[in-house]
Formats: sequence, C-alpha cells, structure tokens
Amino acid sequence: MIYWSLFHISAVIVLTVVTQIGGLAYVATWVLVKSGLKVRRSKVLFRALLFFGIYAGLCSGAYFTALHFGRVALPCFKGDPSQISVQSPLYCLLNRHYVSPDLRDSGNALAGYMHASYPGSQTLALDANFPFFNGFPLLPHLSHDDGRKLDIAFYYRNDKNEYVPGETKSPVGYWGFEQPIEGNSQQCSNNKQNWNLRWDMDWFQFLNNRHYKLDGERTSAALRWLATQGQSYGVSKIFVEPYLAKQLGVSNEIIRFQGCGAARHDDHIHIQIR
Repeated sequence: MIYWSLFHISAVIVLTVVTQIGGLAYVATWVLVKSGLKVRRSKVLFRALLFFGIYAGLCSGAYFTALHFGRVALPCFKGDPSQISVQSPLYCLLNRHYVSPDLRDSGNALAGYMHASYPGSQTLALDANFPFFNGFPLLPHLSHDDGRKLDIAFYYRNDKNEYVPGETKSPVGYWGFEQPIEGNSQQCSNNKQNWNLRWDMDWFQFLNNRHYKLDGERTSAALRWLATQGQSYGVSKIFVEPYLAKQLGVSNEIIRFQGCGAARHDDHIHIQIR
C-alpha cells in the first residue's frame, strides 16, 4: 500500500514539474476512479484515456485563461514564416510555449525581419514558460519563470549547403552543439567533477542530424537584430556562448555569458525582455 502511495505522489510531482498542470489531471483522474467510476474492460486503458482526456481539457482551458496571468501561447505548428512558432508540438503538449504578449511581439518582429531579409526563413522557439504563476520553475532552466524569457533555435543548412526552413539539427532543438573553430575556445572547461547544468549530452548526439550545419549568415543576422533593433521591442539580455558570438562576428553589451554553472548556449539563443 505504501509503495502505491509513493508511486502516486511521485507521479503527481513529476507531472507537475514537467507540465505544470499534469499533476492536477492525475489527481482528478484518481478522484474520479476512487469515487466509483467503473468500467468493465481494461482498467489501465480506461484510466489512461481518462487521464489524457482530463489533461487535454485542462490544456485547452489554460490556452484561454493564461492571458489573465499575463501569458499568451505561441503557435504550435509552423505556418506563416513572418511569425515565430515552436520548433515541435511537443513543447505545446508540455505547456512550455507560453510567453508574455510583449515577448511574443518581439519574437514575431524577429521572425518578420528574418523572413523579409531571407525569404522563407522560419524562426523557431524552444522552451518559453508555463501558462500560470510567476516564480514557478521551468526545469532545468534557472530562469524562464515569468513569461519574459524565450529560447530561440539556430538556423541550419543541409549537406548540400541549402537552408532548411523549419528544421533543426536536433529533433528537439536543443543539444545540437556547435564547437569552437581554431583560435577560439570555450569559456568553461565543462568540468564534470562539479555538478552544474553544463551538460554535453553525449548520449543524445546519435539522434542529431549530423549533416546539418549552422547557417552562420542567418543566425548572425538574427543575433545582430536582437541586440540592436530588438532593444526597441524590449530585448534586454541575450545569452550565447562567447566563442560563438565571436565566430558569428556579433558583439553588443546585452549579449552576455550565462556563466559556467548554467546550461550551454551554443545550441540556441536565449533572450529576455524588460
């Protein structure tokens, strides 16, 4: 009995940490089942379907009520290239695609600029924030807790040196790391003796499309726009690895190093607004 209790408690915690509202869906499912809701067929399948139904309902409700918490949802599917959209519907399924209206406007302004300057360019968002409550952590990020931070994917080219719209080296946008070229070096040693978030994710690399290469021209243009015109849209801080900013030929006082204790930023651009 105690093991089942620990399992249920752990499930609620994990689902809450990962999706914010998944734990609530789990509790609602458990309450309905315990209240006498029965089924003659597979109990496991029924409970799973009941959970996903409740979770889908809560996600739909979050979409319409998030604005009361100062958040709006980014588009879940790639469409109009003049607007920013999430890299994968997975971020929407996990409720990690919510931002403040001002940050959405900043992202759309960047996407519009990139599409106008490089027709067909698709600007993709990665982790943003949950729909409710400032201060609720979006793990494993150290920030992303108020709707004012957003990760943006790099732009890539294939093995034919052709830009690939709406695609990234990594299936989730993260962990397709770049590497310093000769004459540059990492700011940190990636020392694994001390615990930090600076993961190399070696086990994940086989999932990446290694034929894809960074589109330096587009990525540097996006980074430059964010650091200049982006400030008029509220962009106040940008995180990217120093060696990569140097290789891309972009420098600005708001382009900063996140520190050796935080995650690497040579697989995406982190922005935040005032």
